[in-house]
Amino acid sequence: MSIAPLPKIDVLQSHMAYREAGRKDAPTALFLHGNPTSSYIWRNVLPLVADVASCIAPDLIGFGQSGKPDIAYRFEDHARYLDAFIEKMGIDSAYLVAQDWGTALAFHLAARRPKLVRGLVFMEFTRPIPTWEEFLRDTTEREIFRKFRTPGEGEQLILEQNAFVELVLPGATVRPLTDEEMAVYRAPFPDPKSRYPTWRFPNELPIAGQPSDVYAAMEQAHAALAASTYPKLLFAGDPGALVAPDVARTFAASLRDCRFVLLGEGKHYLQEDHPEAIGRGVAAFIAEIEGREHALA
Repeated sequence: MSIAPLPKIDVLQSHMAYREAGRKDAPTALFLHGNPTSSYIWRNVLPLVADVASCIAPDLIGFGQSGKPDIAYRFEDHARYLDAFIEKMGIDSAYLVAQDWGTALAFHLAARRPKLVRGLVFMEFTRPIPTWEEFLRDTTEREIFRKFRTPGEGEQLILEQNAFVELVLPGATVRPLTDEEMAVYRAPFPDPKSRYPTWRFPNELPIAGQPSDVYAAMEQAHAALAASTYPKLLFAGDPGALVAPDVARTFAASLRDCRFVLLGEGKHYLQEDHPEAIGRGVAAFIAEIEGREHALA
């Protein structure tokens, strides 16, 4: 199966690919994916938002059709490449729409550059987890992530067996992914070396104070999120994966100007199970905020 090439721009001696849709004269909506996906996960969401926004969905560095430079693929590396991508694309304000590690990048970006953010939409979000017992309700899934972070075991599972693509992705999606969809998700990771970015991310998860720099960055980002006044929209699935519905509802209630939408049955990759509800929800959210801004102008 041939995969259509995406447009690319040069970023920090490498390149980043991206999808785009919508009107150039509309406000920007920046869609950020997580592990081990790519902008492909937004493919059925973007057309539904295109009437109200200029939609841009990058492949994070090391993922999708973006380059794989010789870097550590730590959280700070992704933030650095995303910053450079935003600058190269000339984005000076945007609605941030994010899932999984995309939320960590969005929160971090919003904390550093609050004037860039017109609004925030997020789901299955990353947060500092004080203890391992508070990370994932399913003890079997929790132990798998412990193995991902265990030297030797993690490399065997993720680099050799491609566990994030072959096990985590289909296991955390309710509907069966088609052979064609799995082929697109497998394409960036044909061998152990190419899978390094998918191994790095679970080792960056801020759990029980480690890694200390990522944990501190997420604490600061969440403090900024709690103090922020820009509009927000939080989607949740039932039972969820990183975030249970009751946790999501309570979290939304703790924030200023945050709407909450329960999508129905869903685990982690909510864009694969509820693209229409997410797309229409994002479009309505943006249209409402833009209408509010025009009314005040």
